[in-house]
Amino acid sequence: MKHFLNYIFVLSIILYSCGGSDNTESISSIQTEEVKVKIPEFNADSAFHYVKMQVDFGPRVPNTKSHTECSEFLYSKLKSFSDTVIIQKFKTRAFDGTVLNGKNIIASFNPETNNRIFLSAHWDSRPFADHDPDEKNHRTPIDGANDGASGVGVLLEIARQLHLSRPTIGVDIILFDTEDYGEPQDSQTQGNEDTWGLGSQYWSKNPHKTNYFAKYGILLDMVGASDARFLMEGWSLYYAPEIVKKVWNIAHKIGYIDYFLFEEGGYITDDHYYVNKIKKIPTIDIIHLDTTSPNGTFFPYWHTVKDNIKIIDKWTLKVVGQTVLTVVLEEK
Repeated sequence: MKHFLNYIFVLSIILYSCGGSDNTESISSIQTEEVKVKIPEFNADSAFHYVKMQVDFGPRVPNTKSHTECSEFLYSKLKSFSDTVIIQKFKTRAFDGTVLNGKNIIASFNPETNNRIFLSAHWDSRPFADHDPDEKNHRTPIDGANDGASGVGVLLEIARQLHLSRPTIGVDIILFDTEDYGEPQDSQTQGNEDTWGLGSQYWSKNPHKTNYFAKYGILLDMVGASDARFLMEGWSLYYAPEIVKKVWNIAHKIGYIDYFLFEEGGYITDDHYYVNKIKKIPTIDIIHLDTTSPNGTFFPYWHTVKDNIKIIDKWTLKVVGQTVLTVVLEEK
């Protein structure tokens, strides 16, 4: 994904946060006051396992063997959990003219109902470590443990939980492909943000179901690094402020006040941007934003060869997974 350097916020929004307490122990169940439903414990060990399995295939760069093998794993795993799963195959052209063979993987729970939401992440990894401090690595594919695999790992564990604790609404899990094949940092034609999010652009124009509808969507991106902080991303606030408020309030209510901050972040050209702009479904991005990092926007190892399994923190996976699982199972 790519970030906008213009941080002027174009929408004034009043957001209210709910109080929360520090969470120092594993949660066996959570029972909210508004909706009398027990929320199962999100298993961080399981999510971490799913992250590692993706990374073990190697960089999931489109048109490679690792990409194909990982797609087969993701399809099989989601098929074992969900009511239906499909692979939406497509061809798209990268910034350099390369034709990419993309695969959006879409799993559904309660596919017959139109009362639904969707959860998403991108499962491909970047072909260039173009932000690595060592210029020799700038054309080296990255493992993408945090940038890609972490969000997918969380969603696979949520899918497993939804298989056991059925949601009352329809839920789609969409794993977008070819998100991270945007122009390299030192590209001669740098500046075209539409070279990113190619899979979500395709799906937004060609949804897997005719007249597809969802009340809202939640995108997960870079949700596995230690001490992550999730600011309220700009386009999320612009297109879906009430969903931001809902998710952040739930995170605070169940004890994650130090992770989900009621502070504005920058505008990120991520998959949710195209879903909002093209498909018009209000969609937010839960993404680790860090203005103090060396790159000025994302976690320190973003688009470097050090974005590997060593930097994945199970507790961060837990924080995000438990929050999103609670959102889904509380939804009416």
